[in-house]
Amino acid sequence: MENLMILAVFSVVFSMQSCTQNSDDKDVPEKVLTTFNAKFPDARKEEWEMEDETTWEAEFKLNGKAYSANFKTNGDWLETEYEIKKSDIPANILSILNQNFTDYEIDEAEIAESPLGKSYEMEIEVGEEEFEIVIDAQGKLTKQVEHEDDKD
Repeated sequence: MENLMILAVFSVVFSMQSCTQNSDDKDVPEKVLTTFNAKFPDARKEEWEMEDETTWEAEFKLNGKAYSANFKTNGDWLETEYEIKKSDIPANILSILNQNFTDYEIDEAEIAESPLGKSYEMEIEVGEEEFEIVIDAQGKLTKQVEHEDDKD
C-alpha cells in the first residue's frame, strides 16, 4: 500500500511538472540566450518560459526591478516590459490620459520597449469600467481595450 501511495504522489508531481512551460536555461535555444545575454548582461534570477511554439519569455531582475523580455526562437528580440511607479509616468503621457478620460485611476503602469520604440502600457479604472491603454512615447494613444467584467 505504501508503494502505491509513493507511486501516486510521484505520478501527480510528474504530471504537474509536465504541464508547466517553465524551462531551465538548457532548454532555451542558444540563439535566444546569446541575444538575451548581450542585451541584458547584468540580469539576475532569470526564469524562462515558452510562451508558444516560436516565442520564449524571460522574467528576470535588473537594477532592482522585475522585467520580462520576449524573443523568437531564432534569437530575435521582440519586447521588454517593466513596471513603473505612477509618479514616473511622464507629463505628456498623463496629458493624453486626461484628454481621453475623466475621473480615472491608474491600477498598473509599465514601459514596453520593442524594435518599434517605447510605449507606456497602463491598466486604468473609469468608474466601473477597466481599460488597457497603450500610449507611445510621442503621446499617441495606440490601444484602448475595455476589459470585460467577470462578475457572473
